[in-house]
Amino acid sequence: MSRVFNFSAGPAALPEAVLAKAQSELLDWNGSGMSVMEMSHRGKEFVSIAAQAEADLRELMAIPDNYKVLFLQGGASGQFAGIPLNLGAKVGDYVITGSWGKKAHKEAGKYITANVVAKADPFTSVPPQSEWNLSPDADFLHITPNETIEGVEFPFVPEVDVPVVADFSSTILSRPIDVSKYGVIYAGAQKNIGPSGLVLVIVREDLLGNADPKTPMVWDWQQMADNDSMLNTPPCYGWYMCGLVFQWLKENGGLEKMAEINERKAKKLYDAIDASNFYANPVAPECRSWMNVPFTLANADLDAQFLAEAKEAGLVTLKGHRSVGGMRASIYNAMPEAGVDALISFMADFEAKNA
Repeated sequence: MSRVFNFSAGPAALPEAVLAKAQSELLDWNGSGMSVMEMSHRGKEFVSIAAQAEADLRELMAIPDNYKVLFLQGGASGQFAGIPLNLGAKVGDYVITGSWGKKAHKEAGKYITANVVAKADPFTSVPPQSEWNLSPDADFLHITPNETIEGVEFPFVPEVDVPVVADFSSTILSRPIDVSKYGVIYAGAQKNIGPSGLVLVIVREDLLGNADPKTPMVWDWQQMADNDSMLNTPPCYGWYMCGLVFQWLKENGGLEKMAEINERKAKKLYDAIDASNFYANPVAPECRSWMNVPFTLANADLDAQFLAEAKEAGLVTLKGHRSVGGMRASIYNAMPEAGVDALISFMADFEAKNA
């Protein structure tokens, strides 16, 4: 078997050590005689798995005691509706810096007055807060700290008088963050947390209990918090896998070490792009993502050839999102530095042959 370097934006690569651990426990978890996929979510075995995963995540992110941690279904996209419904909001402010922020705003508009207080045009930077037109009656402010498709990252945390709600799907666990600066943090698992099928919600306790009565029970944060995220059958195996990822992060130096590695990986790749006349990245340098690096070739007619030869070299899923084209290298925690080095080397060779 030969493993490739997988640059997919999500579902994304998982750490090989995590996959090996899961493989070793697939038929028999901890002497239970059964797989995690076969366990009752009410049984003591899975309850212990869930509790350990939450404890490890709290430690990694230094989550304050007055925040609840929920492991839910429906993906981050489900929370686009879950947020206004759970906050009992009438008005929400949205800063749109890419495709996912745009979708979050559109979905929220079905339930509340969703105001666009700032919008990047094009999606290559983050408008400074001094230019935002904040609403005086807003119940929350929504941002997308990292836009997966466009590779745009917030270089600051907004300072406002309402709870900041943040879609951290593609940047969570890549570095330490101050959770206390946010009212709600949510993130789809399939990038830096674990396999797809689960969404993480970290919510300040004073924001619970305000849900619109029409909120589906499986997305009602208060009901889920009261039931340890097990009001209904949770995505048990995905939750277990997330727990293995949290353990892997702890064993490898935690989020401080991840930040050091991720910053170095991103700098290497951006430096290679910037030093070339053959490749280009459109994002303002101060807003460039550590996790998702889009780039274009000077001659778009070479895109298909680039992708085909990259695949032959063991570098896969580099095609950019269909809405923007070009290439995109997603270099989440599980992407080893050797993978970034291999990509940079391939890019240099391809340029030398085709420039």
